[in-house]
Amino acid sequence: MEKGIDSYIREKFDVPDTDIRTYSPLTLAYIGDGIFDLVIRTVVVGKGNTHASKLHMRTSHIVKAHTQALIMEYLTDKLTDEEADICRRGRNAKSATMPKNATVADYRKATGLEALMGYLYLTDRFERLVELIKCAVDGLDLRL
Repeated sequence: MEKGIDSYIREKFDVPDTDIRTYSPLTLAYIGDGIFDLVIRTVVVGKGNTHASKLHMRTSHIVKAHTQALIMEYLTDKLTDEEADICRRGRNAKSATMPKNATVADYRKATGLEALMGYLYLTDRFERLVELIKCAVDGLDLRL
């Protein structure tokens, strides 16, 4: 079986395996934020080479907390019980900071989505991660 990108990176940098169940939901959200951003940036760049400012505008529209909250709402009934539990843990995690341009409700839902993205990435389920993002982008008719 082919290794996922997380396993490959861990191997190359000699990072020991860790039981993912020991990670806090905010740790999962931290890595998930970067992975979600990477997937969206990959699609945006793939749709055409243009000025970095235009790429940033198209990307930031999707990766902001409000849109992530909409994505989370859209995906809720499409998740497995395990995935829904990860989202719930992320949503309920108490963060010390809040973004300037998001409501508390949107921020918490976005954190749930990011926790799920982090969990799927760290468990080498990148195909499922991309499948969920594609489902939401198509279902919500988000313009990338």
